[in-house]
Amino acid sequence: MEEELKCPVCGSLFREPIILPCSHNVCLPCARTIAVQTPESEQHLPPLLHPRGPAPPAAAPGAGPGAGPGAGPGAAAGSAACLDSESAAGGGGGGDHADKLSLHSETDSGYGSYTPSLKSPNGVRVLPLVPAPPGAAAAPRGAGPASSSLTCPQCHRSASLDQRGLRGFQRNRLLEAIVQRYQQGRAAAAAAAKCQLCDRSPPEPAAVLCEQCEVLYCAACQLRCHPARGPFAKHRLAPPPAHPGAPGGGADGAKGAGGGRKLPTCAEHDLENYSMYCVSCRSPVCYQCLEEGRHNKHDVKALGAMWKQHKAQLSQALNGVSDKAKEAKEFLVQLKNLLQQIQENGLDYEACLVAQCDALVDALTRQKAKLLTKVTKEREHKLKVVWDQINHCTLKLRQSTGLMEYCLEVIKENDPSGFLQISDALIKRVQVSQEQWVKGALEPKVSAEFDLTLDSEPLLQSIHQLDFIQMKFPVSVPPVPLLQLEKCCTRNNSVTLAWRMPPLSHNPVEGYILELDDGDGGQFREVYVGKETLCTIDGLHFNSTYNARVKAFNSSGIGPYSKTVILQTSDVAWFTFDPSSAHRDIVLSNDNQTATCNSYDDRVVLGTAAFSKGVHYWELHVDRYDNHPDPAFGIARINVVKDMMLGKDDKAWAMYVDNNRSWFMHCNSHTNRTEGGVSKGATVGVLLDLNKHNLTFYINGQQQGPPAFENIEGVFMPALSLNRNVQVTLHTGLEVPQSVKQLKLPNN
Repeated sequence: MEEELKCPVCGSLFREPIILPCSHNVCLPCARTIAVQTPESEQHLPPLLHPRGPAPPAAAPGAGPGAGPGAGPGAAAGSAACLDSESAAGGGGGGDHADKLSLHSETDSGYGSYTPSLKSPNGVRVLPLVPAPPGAAAAPRGAGPASSSLTCPQCHRSASLDQRGLRGFQRNRLLEAIVQRYQQGRAAAAAAAKCQLCDRSPPEPAAVLCEQCEVLYCAACQLRCHPARGPFAKHRLAPPPAHPGAPGGGADGAKGAGGGRKLPTCAEHDLENYSMYCVSCRSPVCYQCLEEGRHNKHDVKALGAMWKQHKAQLSQALNGVSDKAKEAKEFLVQLKNLLQQIQENGLDYEACLVAQCDALVDALTRQKAKLLTKVTKEREHKLKVVWDQINHCTLKLRQSTGLMEYCLEVIKENDPSGFLQISDALIKRVQVSQEQWVKGALEPKVSAEFDLTLDSEPLLQSIHQLDFIQMKFPVSVPPVPLLQLEKCCTRNNSVTLAWRMPPLSHNPVEGYILELDDGDGGQFREVYVGKETLCTIDGLHFNSTYNARVKAFNSSGIGPYSKTVILQTSDVAWFTFDPSSAHRDIVLSNDNQTATCNSYDDRVVLGTAAFSKGVHYWELHVDRYDNHPDPAFGIARINVVKDMMLGKDDKAWAMYVDNNRSWFMHCNSHTNRTEGGVSKGATVGVLLDLNKHNLTFYINGQQQGPPAFENIEGVFMPALSLNRNVQVTLHTGLEVPQSVKQLKLPNN
């Protein structure tokens, strides 16, 4: 924000800032320096080229060219001749002078364009001092001659001064208050910041901050550790930064600064406070201005309403700049990642180049150094381009951030009239700042890829003509992708595959096609098409072996397949209860392995695994069993009804049980009543054999009748229904117990 608080003439923080007609600001002492006296020949310009407002009084007879009510030693000290030697020598009529001066180029704008002749240390053109003409009367301090003008050092537009001189420009009280708070905060921060390299205890106060090293130095450590020579010569040293707790640096500071400030009075009526806003003149006015002054026929509105309206407009415009600043920060991260990619790719290219050169033995040894140099130069060129873009983007981001902070400080002010003096200009500046992030500004100018191809086929007698082929090859199909076996893995019944393209691949890739077989050595089928190089496939069969392969494609066609990778899914299923599909009355705990219910009615919860093939066994331990409820255990499809007992619809197959007996149920049909119930501490086993398409239940290791259901096919999920009188814990990842296998043999 500091750049927003510096005068464009002197380069220092604003002192007594005034607002020019073009909405820019300048210090009052600097304004006295850059005020210019209009040449005598301009007095004869056509009326349309004179500024609006009352005409200056005529000079007394016999007075010199600079005589007049506003002329005097003070004014002459702050003014100078406007033309170069040829223009001042005469030549041409009034039209020529108007063309050379370019004053009032917009007929009714009140200001034109004119550039003074000398430059200040900050790059702004400043006029030399000119002595007052003999016999000129002294003018009040700050007042300019009737024929003086002031050129904005930023937009180079000139505004004529009336009889009041520089006092006719309004004082920017908001900017002055913000500068004062900023100075207080910076002074407090500088006193609090400590050197980060001092050996002393406590460390010395920090004198400077290196923006590149991001280290605070005291004066002694700066001379010892960060001399202004060698690689440090280009580092930028700045004062220690202000921190949020500094006095006057936050909202409290704004409140304190504004709380004791005197209400501003009208510039033309010292005893009247600003109460209205003139829309035509875009300035606050008092009641007396409306009754007696030139605003009596203008469109005026309430000061408070316009204050809120302009604050809202500025806040809305800031949102756009904030979004662009956020994009710029993300872009900087992208550029820094690009630096890393360029480094990695450059190292890959160097490694490949070394390998090819070593293969050509002695004849290639002399050429190898040259080729390595070209790769290094290419990498350094790309790095330089990216660093230049980072610096350029950082500068724009700092400017936008400074403008944002300044605007936020302005919004904090409680001075409606002062805010409205600068709000239009700030809104325009914010909009212009947003527009500077043009399309393409947040895109890298270089690619991380290196367009360098080594042709290793020529004969040995042509070895000295060996060079990089720096050209774009005709687009052909992509090469074979390389499977990254260290990143390929399986988990439960899902597999993850990763791949990449060879480092020296020049053909563009638009996407990849991943193919997987059926787990039984059958035909491959497409399971993924897209641009990603990492893919996870869920819902596979347990205890199955899958073959996977991938190929790339572009506009020219489909490339060859990669090598085939073999992946083995888990032998047994590990799963929990699924909170996302459970009824809202179900209560899960113990990492979703324990279930109970808030309702007296039966509610359904499913497991996170789905089975369509193989033999699967899991158990449910009854932790709590009160008042003889009827929990149901079994399997269900994903769209089972969840607000009634499991098995009452056609989407579930279950065994429900009380403290004495059990029944099988499907489509609300009760079958196979069997003695043997559950109580606290009981264990219910569920055996799903999809190879033989049947379902069997066990209570405490004892099989409950014959297989409950046969000829079941499809995709099933473990399921449970219970009410608030039951609590059950799920146990998975189990092999079929030997006792269960023995019990099941007679039924096989």
